[in-house]
Amino acid sequence: MSRSERLLALLQLLRGHRYAITGTELARQLGISLRTLYRDVATLQSQGAHIDGEPGVGYRLSPGFTLPPLMFSEEEIDALVLGSRWVVAHGDSALSAGARSALAKIEAMLPAGHRQQLQANALLIGTSSHGSSTDEAPLRGAIRQQRKVTLNYCNLKEELSERTVWPFALGYFEQVRVLVTWCELRQGFRHFRVDRITRMQPEESRYPKSRESLLKAWRTTQQIPQPRFIADRN
Repeated sequence: MSRSERLLALLQLLRGHRYAITGTELARQLGISLRTLYRDVATLQSQGAHIDGEPGVGYRLSPGFTLPPLMFSEEEIDALVLGSRWVVAHGDSALSAGARSALAKIEAMLPAGHRQQLQANALLIGTSSHGSSTDEAPLRGAIRQQRKVTLNYCNLKEELSERTVWPFALGYFEQVRVLVTWCELRQGFRHFRVDRITRMQPEESRYPKSRESLLKAWRTTQQIPQPRFIADRN
């Protein structure tokens, strides 16, 4: 690994941690000595990277710092293109537009050679008859803002109910989308197929727990859902 590649890898490692990470751990992951790590941190700081911390305490990249022009490997470009094309093909209109816009921004920042590779990418997404017909943007907004939502829901037995829920995750499967919530009526975690929601009304009030804590608690109660998991047990 060249020094420029190592400096970029160090930045990427720091970006991946919300809290300070020790120099020892950074050096271990990069396969370098602590002395080399300290020199690399000093170099990045002198070039304008907002790295907080010091030897023996740990390091953290300040929020808002933007990396220099992006450099991706061939596999990383393939992953970005494939993922974006899947969202364009299977997401609702807002998410599809977001994927197109994000890919265009990434393309604009790439060096010429990498830009050509992105434009000529041969990984294709097959068409599907199971694209989303529901506007999921209000649900994603409620998740981001940690707001309660009132749902009118029709389960697989064609039984209707109204629920006030705390939405904190949205699962994207090949054929269905699943809203993961805390249900005030059932006082527990519940999963709702988005295509069976007949009405959804985001409320003004925020739910009392953080999205992160709900997601953590939910993960301790069950395996990450697979398509067969999507049973209507509301």
